[in-house]
Amino acid sequence: MVENTRTIDMSATVTLIIGMLFILGPLYLMVVTASQSYQQVAQHGLSWYPGSALWHNLQRVFEETQLKTQLFNSVVVSLIVAAGKCVLSFMAAFALVYFNIRYAALLFTLILITIMLPIDIRIVTTYQMASNVLAPVNSLLDISGLNAVIARIWGKPLYLELSVLNTYIGLAAPLIAHGTGTFLFRQFFRTLPTDLVKAARMDGAGPLRFMVDILLPLSRPNFVALFILMFLGGWTQYLWPLVSSSTPDMQTAVIGLARLSPGNGGEQLPDFPLIMAAALLVCLIPLILIAVLQRYMVRGLVLTEK
Repeated sequence: MVENTRTIDMSATVTLIIGMLFILGPLYLMVVTASQSYQQVAQHGLSWYPGSALWHNLQRVFEETQLKTQLFNSVVVSLIVAAGKCVLSFMAAFALVYFNIRYAALLFTLILITIMLPIDIRIVTTYQMASNVLAPVNSLLDISGLNAVIARIWGKPLYLELSVLNTYIGLAAPLIAHGTGTFLFRQFFRTLPTDLVKAARMDGAGPLRFMVDILLPLSRPNFVALFILMFLGGWTQYLWPLVSSSTPDMQTAVIGLARLSPGNGGEQLPDFPLIMAAALLVCLIPLILIAVLQRYMVRGLVLTEK
C-alpha cells in the first residue's frame, strides 16, 4: 500500500524551518550586534543589518577584557573533563560487562544515581571537599586514635591540608564524576556478540589486550560522541567554576562573559557590541568542534542506541 506522505513531508519541512529560525535567529542577531559600533547602538538601537566594526570589537575583547586567558582556561578544563569522563566511563563499563562482579547491578545503579545528583545539588559538600582533599585522612587519624598518639609525641595532633580550589584540577575533577558515559558504553558493549570474547580467548588475548586491540577500536565512534557531549558540558558549566575560582585569571570564559561590565551603575547603556563579540568568541570553539566531528557524533549515538 502506497501512502501519500506529501502533507506529512510539508508539515515536517515547515516545522524544521521554524525550528531553524528559532535557533539561527539569536545567532544572527549576536553577529549583527557584534558588528556594530557602540555609538551606532547608542544612537539608533539594535539593528538587523550587519555593520563594519566586527573586527574592531573582537580586538577590543582581547585588549579590554581577560577573555583570552579565560578561553584558554575553558579549553583546558573542558578537555580534562571530556577526557576524564571518557576514560573512566570506558573502564567502568568494561568492568561491569566483561567481568563477573558479584554486585555489578548494584554498582551500576549507584553509578546511575550520580546522574540524579548533579554538582548544582551537592555544591556545598563539593566545595568543602575541594577546599581540603585530605580531610578524610584527618578523620581517619582521629577515629583510629593515631592523632592522640601523635599529640603525645609531638605536642599537637597532625592536621593535613591540601586545597585544589582555583586550580585546573579543582575546576575539572568534580565534573568528571558522572554516570552518563558509563551508561552509554555499557549499552554499546551489550550489543557486541559474545563470540567476540571467545574468539579473543582462543587467540590468546587477555583482558587488557582484548580491551585495547579489539574493544577500543570498535568504541571509537562512541568515544568521539561522548567526548563532544562532555566537552560541551564542561564548556557551559557556570556555577561550579564561579564558586571554585577566586581570581579572574582562573575563571572560565562563561564566567568572564557574565561579568562583562553592563554599564556605570545602570546610567550608561551597556556595551552590547563588546558583549556580543565576546559571546561570539565563546560560542566559536564549540561550534567548530561540532561542525568538524558531527558525523562521528551522530554515528556514535546511533550505535549506542542499538
